[in-house]
Amino acid sequence: MTRHTLLASTGAALVLTLAFAAPVAAATAAAVSAQTPGVQGLPYDARRGVFTFASGLDASLPAVVQVTTLGQSRGPSSDGDPKPAQGGSGVIIDAANGIIVTNHHVIENGQKFTVDLIDGRLFDATLIGADKATDIAVLKIEGAGLSQVQTVDSDTLRTGDLAFAVGYPLGLDQTLTMGVISGLNRSGMGDAIEDYIQTDAAVNSGNSGGPLLDSRGRLIGINTAILSGGMGGGNDGIAFAVPTRIMMFVVDQLRATGEVKRGQIGVAVGSLTAERAREMGLSIVRGAVVYDAAPGSSAERAGLRPGDVITRLQNRPVANAGSIQATVGIARPGATLPVVYLRDGREATASLTVQPAEVEAVRVGRIAAMARGLTFRSSGEGAGAQITVVEGGSTAAAAGLQAGML
Repeated sequence: MTRHTLLASTGAALVLTLAFAAPVAAATAAAVSAQTPGVQGLPYDARRGVFTFASGLDASLPAVVQVTTLGQSRGPSSDGDPKPAQGGSGVIIDAANGIIVTNHHVIENGQKFTVDLIDGRLFDATLIGADKATDIAVLKIEGAGLSQVQTVDSDTLRTGDLAFAVGYPLGLDQTLTMGVISGLNRSGMGDAIEDYIQTDAAVNSGNSGGPLLDSRGRLIGINTAILSGGMGGGNDGIAFAVPTRIMMFVVDQLRATGEVKRGQIGVAVGSLTAERAREMGLSIVRGAVVYDAAPGSSAERAGLRPGDVITRLQNRPVANAGSIQATVGIARPGATLPVVYLRDGREATASLTVQPAEVEAVRVGRIAAMARGLTFRSSGEGAGAQITVVEGGSTAAAAGLQAGML
């Protein structure tokens, strides 16, 4: 059975240090470097005679913290303090202001939060804000001598790049594991906005909220979930991280206002499958099929119609419906998104303007309109408008109106 597992747990105990070592003498390494193109870039410790990434990672490891969430006490309590409910990891991205990024599911339902540093210091933390759609949360601590990671643009990543996961898994103290970037733009895990980095670096329960670093110790993502086929939910070499491209959009808004405001383009899409591609006579299986464009929406004004297949959005390839959500979900209202789509097998382009998420009371489009929970179109006979959709729980539904009425 395959399942999607969130990674929160509590942890403490053992520090693991990784050295990508090889018993090569300094002279030998120098000779190899001189003779082999590209080898000069390998990090080599001549004093110890080993290849190692420790020097690039050393500055980042003190910025990785353990997060403990305290929730409502269960049963009688003599002190009335909240008890540990769950925990995970986090990473300091702004040392001057004590800003820590972790996962939403690490702090969810918490009353109080504590942060442990690798140097043994313990801090109470304040929750600045959290965003369930991207599984990102921001905490703040007050302290001197904090370390922080350098953040880089996750759009620069390539499959095959080395990646290091750091956190506090399975009751252990800070632990570092190494792997590669196994894939990019992953979605379908079940969250609202997904554009995950996939890695085979060992990630386990307790790694939630911890950083995914590149070989220079720079932050490229926040570890959030694993895909496990085992009954115990352990590591099977498939882990996912929220890329910094999405993380920074969310963090900036949470720090500014405590909440995330998103726009929308008014389009309903589904992933292009092999079966649907055959039905449409297409020779591709990557894209998002337009099911509907809401009346008066940006998608309708751009000319999108049911049956169109979106292949690129904001100059990014569209793999599936999740790609649309990931791009629009971090676009501010008013932003312009160039779109490339196929109609009857022919490529066309347009521009979409991201609209505020708040739905207008009345929206009028080219061939339909929406108001009070109704979508209606011209009957075609000049006798009025025919109701095509009645939104559940709306004023129209409460009044007894039904689709098909004229």
